[in-house]
Amino acid sequence: TARAARADLARCASLVYESLARGDRVRAVFDDRIASGQHASSAVRGVLAPMESGQPSSNTERAHCRVPAVARVAGANVAPGIWCVVSGTPVRTDRGVRLTGIAIAADVTHSDWRRVARGRSGERIDRDFGKNAALVRALLIADQDGIAPDVRDRFADAGLVHMLSISGLHVAIIASALLTVASALRLSRVLAFGASLVVICIYVVALGAPPPAVRSAVMLAIVGISEHAQRPVHPWTALALGAVIPTFDPLVVLDLGWQLSVAGMAALVAARAMMRRLRHDTPSAESRARSWKRVRRASRWARRRIRTLSGWRYDLFRELVTGVVATLVTAPIIAWTFGRISLIAPLSNVLASPVVAVIQPALFLALLLSPWPAVSQWIAGACAIPLTLLDSIAAGAAHVPYASAHVAPTAIAAIAAGIASAAFVRATASSRWTPALVIAACALTIAVWSPSFSFGSGRMELHMLDVGQGDALAVRTPRGRWILIDAGRRWDGGDAGRRVVIPYVQRFGGAVAAFVMTHAHDDHVGGAASVVQALTPLRVLEPAWITPSGAYERALVATRDAHVQWHRVQPGDHWRIDDVDVQVLAPDSAWTAAQVNANETSVMLRVQYGHVVMLLTGDAEVEEEQWVLNNADRQLLHADVLKLGHHGSKTSSSLPFLDAIEPRIGLISVGEGNRYGHPSPETLTHFAERRIPTLRTDHDGTIVVSTDGTSLEVQTRDGHWSVPNR
Repeated sequence: TARAARADLARCASLVYESLARGDRVRAVFDDRIASGQHASSAVRGVLAPMESGQPSSNTERAHCRVPAVARVAGANVAPGIWCVVSGTPVRTDRGVRLTGIAIAADVTHSDWRRVARGRSGERIDRDFGKNAALVRALLIADQDGIAPDVRDRFADAGLVHMLSISGLHVAIIASALLTVASALRLSRVLAFGASLVVICIYVVALGAPPPAVRSAVMLAIVGISEHAQRPVHPWTALALGAVIPTFDPLVVLDLGWQLSVAGMAALVAARAMMRRLRHDTPSAESRARSWKRVRRASRWARRRIRTLSGWRYDLFRELVTGVVATLVTAPIIAWTFGRISLIAPLSNVLASPVVAVIQPALFLALLLSPWPAVSQWIAGACAIPLTLLDSIAAGAAHVPYASAHVAPTAIAAIAAGIASAAFVRATASSRWTPALVIAACALTIAVWSPSFSFGSGRMELHMLDVGQGDALAVRTPRGRWILIDAGRRWDGGDAGRRVVIPYVQRFGGAVAAFVMTHAHDDHVGGAASVVQALTPLRVLEPAWITPSGAYERALVATRDAHVQWHRVQPGDHWRIDDVDVQVLAPDSAWTAAQVNANETSVMLRVQYGHVVMLLTGDAEVEEEQWVLNNADRQLLHADVLKLGHHGSKTSSSLPFLDAIEPRIGLISVGEGNRYGHPSPETLTHFAERRIPTLRTDHDGTIVVSTDGTSLEVQTRDGHWSVPNR
């Protein structure tokens, strides 16, 4: 069961953590190459196994442990799949072990052949496909790490995001191509099917057996074997077996790819059942008696029109119906994960599916022939046009007005929408539609109205949102109200307030009690106007240092138009919301008036709940830090959590300021690969020397730090863990 699997993982994670904490080393194997001479740390994923003093553990339980790990490394040179001996500073998470400051020594005599094969495939794809390599990696080896966020957003808006991962569709297309080749070679049907199945199995294993690919391979095998044995199997039976077999690891049900793969296949089976019913079935006497006259007349007219369709018109109608059903069935998963529902998905999939059907076998052929670069690079060049066409379809569909609806479902709403989706699928497979559709309607009603009710977690939470190179923080009180601090950057056609902050807050629900603009730089107030207009905070607070920033002016205009109370902050300003104390430490009006740099006018906030204190510094630099040291009560500066000033720049987080605060953890809001070089290696070194762990949005995504007033817990995309006491 999933509970037993979690218990085993927790036990192994404890063993690995204990080994590292007492100075032992572990064996690790990583999925990606760790290149030497890196200028910044990079994330690699792998598994850890315990050792003692560099030797394999003699304890049987320890020796069999395999724990997922995320490591931050720089300056190493290790190929993917090669086992290494690793030491470092461990942090135990609910998903494994997080390792920082690691030292690596490769053991080239031992390797994981699957990871080696996958790593070599990735390197050959990079060599052959150049600028298209990130997209091809996603389509061929299920590696999405290199896909730019704007590309992922484009595919999500177009309803094509499922094509950016290995799914049953990709495996089925390759299997169909292999069967076509075998038929052209005049192989017998049994031999052609057997050879194709062997190739598919090798391909799936070489990928590391991702759950969606395993599901598709199992279904292909079941359907093929049943056909050759002349014992047809029902599509729902094949889907059930294909969905269940990958769950030999119970935690696979939490995998997004598995969820989308199963839901997409269920939608396909449901759409086929619906088409058969629309084209061939006739209403029963009972249903005719219960039908309204006008509805019955419209139904008869629609059935007649569908039955007259033939050729390409019927094929197009069938694809549209399938697309609509797939959109409805997968909508709860897509909405929860990507925060949107694509309304244009049925049309965009009709356009994109033929392109993928053509390009997927060609990409697979290029990968097979990659040991011969001249041939594989020629195929890669031929694939450039269809790859560009696929991206163009996504871009064109995403830019259609009202192509997608941005949503932010709560957990209750997502579960209710999932129940509605399952009920809809059940209706297509049932002789009586009405009971299932009634359940779907009730579930949708709950999904629509549940966001109107907000309940706090009973803990104070600091959410540092991933808005790229900028700042957007949100303090959530134990009763579910919000204090927002900054709203990220703005770009042509959008801003982080509308794209990230608003959906995030709406997902949890709850009123916005205050919105603080720390200073008037666009990477902090770019989305402020959108936030004020959409969330209508009770009051807006800022230092009132005037700049020619258009985003700052729009924020002030939005505040006026929304009739929101405006307040200029002063040191000593203090308010209490749901047992959360918020106090302003800086700046005062005299200091603000003398500044020429907006960063030095940043609002510094001290947020306290129980015995836990968090210090939020905006972009405050050394001069403002020194002003605070000279003017504020030193007792107020001690904090458990420090949000580093100016994205971890060397112009902030000075040593006197850092030593006065003595934080247990540091948070850095920073964009991946930013041109400023943030955070500064010098700043990171200062934290490392004091053994203060740092979390950053470019590596960890959105970071949530929660407290009950005594303990501290951290949640990132890599896991959940407790912060040790001082």
